[in-house]
Amino acid sequence: MANFYGSLIGFGAGGVGFTGMAADETAQTGLTISTDGDYKVFKYTQSGTFTPTVLGGLGTVEYLVVAGGGGGGGTRAGGGGAGGMRTNTAFAVTAEELTVTVGAGGAGRALQNGVSGSDSVFSSITSTGGGYGGGADGIKQGDDGGSGGGGGGPATAGAGGAGNTPSTSPSQGNNGGNGNSSGPYPGGGGGGHSAVGGNGVSSTGGAGGAGTANDIVETGTDVDYAGGGGGCPNPGTGGAGGAGGGGAGHDSSPVAGTANLGGGGGGAGVSANAGAAGGKGIVVIRYQFQ
Repeated sequence: MANFYGSLIGFGAGGVGFTGMAADETAQTGLTISTDGDYKVFKYTQSGTFTPTVLGGLGTVEYLVVAGGGGGGGTRAGGGGAGGMRTNTAFAVTAEELTVTVGAGGAGRALQNGVSGSDSVFSSITSTGGGYGGGADGIKQGDDGGSGGGGGGPATAGAGGAGNTPSTSPSQGNNGGNGNSSGPYPGGGGGGHSAVGGNGVSSTGGAGGAGTANDIVETGTDVDYAGGGGGCPNPGTGGAGGAGGGGAGHDSSPVAGTANLGGGGGGAGVSANAGAAGGKGIVVIRYQFQ
């Protein structure tokens, strides 16, 4: 059990003040602790723990929890869905040690659908991994997830996967786009946190859905998280990746989702080439300390 050496110094707007920091938390691999004005920011790029000691009652923290993005499929494939993204500016905590899990991105694969991303967790909050992109030679339908994967584009086109699965409020993501059943069979784009993935149209793969900006790491500096991956036909043009780390689709060299943004991987067009992997997720926690 980690110990937080500090004391409550009063409730502030949107949070509480803690002094000090956990002696053993500073040594955790993948954890960066910084100061942003009146806030302490704990940024996790690997799994770990977070332990506040709140003297005198409950306190609150802010969080951003983004899951791993889904991998793109191979062969006229859909892009991977973005990892689910959840935020809160007033989450109640007590002195107990809280689990932090940073979800991995799903692998891209050749000749079949990709692999869905893994969940990220903070305490009782779970963001669901992004759904895989469907492929013409595997499971054609994109998988459900935080955001759904795009459907593959074979002669019998696959539908995009459902986002916000399981359902959260506010929504953690959006649906993937549909593949197209007409040659050259473009795959759909993976869903993003703020927009659905585009459908495959004519000779162009569906674009990945856009993610959402958040400034929890540094106030006033927005970073886009949880963009979907683009789909791809064969031949033709791959769909763009969604803002927030989504990878573009491409015939032979689709782009991976960006690590620690939870973006979906781009789908591949040519059967011999694999779709791209989804990006790893992230967990950020901050609280007011003065």
